[in-house]
Amino acid sequence: MSDAEKIERLRSIGWRGTALPTNGLRLARVVAQHRAGYELHDGETLFGAQPDGHFLKRGIAAEDRPVVGDFVEVAAGKPPHIVSVLPRRTTLSRAAAGERYERQLIATNIDYVLVLTGLDGDFNPARIERYLSLTEDSGAQPVVLLSKLDTRDDADEQIAALRQRLPAQTPIHALNGKDPASVAQLAAYLLPGDSAVLVGSSGAGKSTLTNTLLGTARMATAEVRSHDSRGRHTTTHRALLQLPSGGCMIDTPGMRELKLTGEENLDLFADIALLAEACRFADCGHGSEPGCAVQVALDNGELASGRWRNYLKLHDEREEQAATLEARLRRQRGGRPIERPHGHRGQRERD
Repeated sequence: MSDAEKIERLRSIGWRGTALPTNGLRLARVVAQHRAGYELHDGETLFGAQPDGHFLKRGIAAEDRPVVGDFVEVAAGKPPHIVSVLPRRTTLSRAAAGERYERQLIATNIDYVLVLTGLDGDFNPARIERYLSLTEDSGAQPVVLLSKLDTRDDADEQIAALRQRLPAQTPIHALNGKDPASVAQLAAYLLPGDSAVLVGSSGAGKSTLTNTLLGTARMATAEVRSHDSRGRHTTTHRALLQLPSGGCMIDTPGMRELKLTGEENLDLFADIALLAEACRFADCGHGSEPGCAVQVALDNGELASGRWRNYLKLHDEREEQAATLEARLRRQRGGRPIERPHGHRGQRERD
């Protein structure tokens, strides 16, 4: 097979490079990770591989190891070994659960983050805002999907309320994950060579949607609980799937905890930041201070109280995570302070 043919096959699984490795190594993409090793695909063949020894050293950060979506260089052997991870063009991550700060990569080299929420008891605008906050710095475009459209008569009202909370440029699609005609509206995000990651809580309908996109019942599904519409985990690990459309989709298990990393900008709440800039005092606490534009917006309904509370929650969590991350980086740098671009502002009235 010629290099041009190999490159074309790699493009079918999302590669954007223009040349093959010149060191004799094989280029492939990580499509699944298991306890026993990795599954890779080179655009033609699916095969197993083990990580090279340096990936197993104690103390190596989790984000420095291969993850689903990565393009890697592989050395021949029995079994083949992953020797390096190529630079990632986009990365979706969260902070891992627990007290110790650790970044957990969800997927890499993706074009779209498909945030799936059911229109049943799973519907939670605050959780959607949390997903979108995590997506901000990923480099991928977020797309909100509202599943189980067939179960609601008031879906238009739910969608309209959510539209008011999200930036105008964020696509929102309501669909019935069992209906191929309904799912067809996602075609623009799953074109040949494009990659998307599907995220959402257990029971939201990720596996059902995936099966419809695949055109076959490949992923296990289960009924959700009647009182809260939550399901049990039917997807147990992340897996990159090639779709008949030519695109690739990474299916993920339901996420019970979505911790911010501390590096989010919270651009999702840019309207609140603009309101804060209009306050009389530069360090307004947005409580009982005179001339608080945020409180005026809350009183006249311009700013919804639920959205304000969620912003405060995410803002405080981001600040706490940022402090933890800073302490971690300081330890890595031998105790030297980390330069911050923004200085402290004292209380003063705006000009």
